Amino acid sequence: MSIETISLSGRKKMVSNKEMTFLERMYLVAIVKGLFITFKHLFRKKITIHYPEQVREMSPVYRGQHQLKRDEQGRENCTACGLCALSCPAEAITMKAAERKADEKHLYREEKYASIYEINMLRCIFCGLCEEACPKDAIYLTTSKVLVPSSYEREDFIFGKDRLVMPLDVAIKNAQLNNAN
Repeated sequence: MSIETISLSGRKKMVSNKEMTFLERMYLVAIVKGLFITFKHLFRKKITIHYPEQVREMSPVYRGQHQLKRDEQGRENCTACGLCALSCPAEAITMKAAERKADEKHLYREEKYASIYEINMLRCIFCGLCEEACPKDAIYLTTSKVLVPSSYEREDFIFGKDRLVMPLDVAIKNAQLNNAN
């Protein structure tokens, strides 16, 4: 059995190197086909959105900016298990775990927490795999239209806990909404 006959995918095709006819060498048929497609699109209805007056409807699966959740008492949900960092295909998430001290019980739910949690937004592809991998439901991608503000410095694109943790007042409102339901 030779290498030429082996096909792992089953999609192997033999390519012939036949001589082109005079019409094929002139490319007239290809040019006419291309012009036909151009004229066909010329008379179709245009799909234009006049942005400031009209706003395009967001997709139901839209994933926006990352946020680290807090529970109803304002404690962080993240236990620094590292599953979000492992599942990230772009390797944009880095974290460092630390042990909770006795006087930090009101800040963290578990004995272990993420002392450093960073997401490099230049590498992030907003795929949502970190959200799916988290067993504590600690990270999620919001529906906010604000993704990453522009900047000239690379350090501004590395979001730490200061920019990722949900504000306390928002966490309390979410808890009240969940209790009402």
